[in-house]
Amino acid sequence: MAEFNGVPNGEGRRYAVLASRFNNTITSKLADGAMEALVKHGAASEDVDLVWVPGAWELPFAARRLAQTERYNAIVVVGAVIRGDTPHFDFVAGEASRGLADASRDHEIPIGFGLLTTDNMAQAEARAGGEFGNKGWDAAIAALEMSDLFERLDGSDEG
Repeated sequence: MAEFNGVPNGEGRRYAVLASRFNNTITSKLADGAMEALVKHGAASEDVDLVWVPGAWELPFAARRLAQTERYNAIVVVGAVIRGDTPHFDFVAGEASRGLADASRDHEIPIGFGLLTTDNMAQAEARAGGEFGNKGWDAAIAALEMSDLFERLDGSDEG
């Protein structure tokens, strides 16, 4: 029986960090965390592109475009949708999440999911470098592991 595991190793691989500018005080911290994780785990800074879009709604479309370039081993997506007084949150959060899953599946590329969907700003701050860590960092680690795993499964490396 063979067992395969990916490890967070970005050496020799290219990544895109795709970030939403809306709620920038949160998303900039998430993007910084993602970039730091990629570089700390072996990705060369010149092999990491940072791409900004206006809001969470635009993330799936940009992820698709990035995936179509076939330049990247994985994409790390960060953003923050914070609940307000209207149902807008439900539509944006749900559709952005679904769109990112569809992009990953359709283009067979790992997408690290760092899109926060919180009830308030305090919850977002706690997940953007606060008491619950930095979910941008966590999404980057998942992307690193998945890109390594995909190479192992494709036979580019031993399991």
